[in-house]
Amino acid sequence: MASHRPMGFVVLVSMLAVLSACHAARNDHQAGSALRDDAITVGSFNFAESELLAEVYSQALTDGGYEVRRAFGLGPREFVVPALQSGLVELVPEYAGTAVEFLSRGASEPVADLGATHDALERTLVGSRVTALASAPARDANAVVVTERTADRLGLDRISDLATVASGLSFGGPPECPNRRFCLLGLEATYGLTFEEFVPLDVGGPLTRQALENGNVDVGLLFTTDPALAEDGLVALEDDRDLQPAENVTPLVNREVVDRWGNQLVELVDGVSRDLTTQDLLDLNAQVESGRASIAAAAAAWLEERAA
Repeated sequence: MASHRPMGFVVLVSMLAVLSACHAARNDHQAGSALRDDAITVGSFNFAESELLAEVYSQALTDGGYEVRRAFGLGPREFVVPALQSGLVELVPEYAGTAVEFLSRGASEPVADLGATHDALERTLVGSRVTALASAPARDANAVVVTERTADRLGLDRISDLATVASGLSFGGPPECPNRRFCLLGLEATYGLTFEEFVPLDVGGPLTRQALENGNVDVGLLFTTDPALAEDGLVALEDDRDLQPAENVTPLVNREVVDRWGNQLVELVDGVSRDLTTQDLLDLNAQVESGRASIAAAAAAWLEERAA
């Protein structure tokens, strides 16, 4: 096995080291507060919607009188979850089903029912330094996507329709897709799909959309809240065997933060989650994707409208 590490790995390790150093520097004079500082560090994964959600919760916390530090774009779960568990970041907006799968290391199986999936997440987190707050109505799951041209040519409406043609098609998605239960692993186990080629691209973003539109890949993995699915000639195939679980937005929080600020903090975060719908997420993504608003401006506008 090669030991070479990509530049992204080095950058992410450096970011975590900086976070660790910042916390260590504050240890001496603020030892009485949560994780030894008076700020809540909000983290995100390395894709736009995750940063957008993190910004929504960050601004809501700031509006509620809390000091907030941002640690966005940290990387995949392999980096973000350890940072959350150790307190280098203290709140991360997650997706319920994938969180169960990742945190339980596959021992617990999330399902399409949100209540059952949230219960499984809480059981998975028992004894850990992390707790799950209330899930939002907003849901964003993986979508298996083709162009309208490909769908018409091959007669594709459902993911199961790929069974007879997948061996001659290329699949594009996040670099970690071959090792993810709700990506290529699940497509093979649940649908029996083995593609001719996997092309590592990005996490539900512009590289995957461009590769689909240009014909560089035949099938791609995007998100169900991607505004391009409604306007760019792309088709999300029906998940007719329910591979994707309830992927509702669910903030994970380090327990020491909850212990420090108690119900007031929980109620604030839960209130934001309660008001966040899938349509809101689609609209926010569309604003940012189109360039009509920055992530910070889109988040601020949604919070202002919510408060009106």
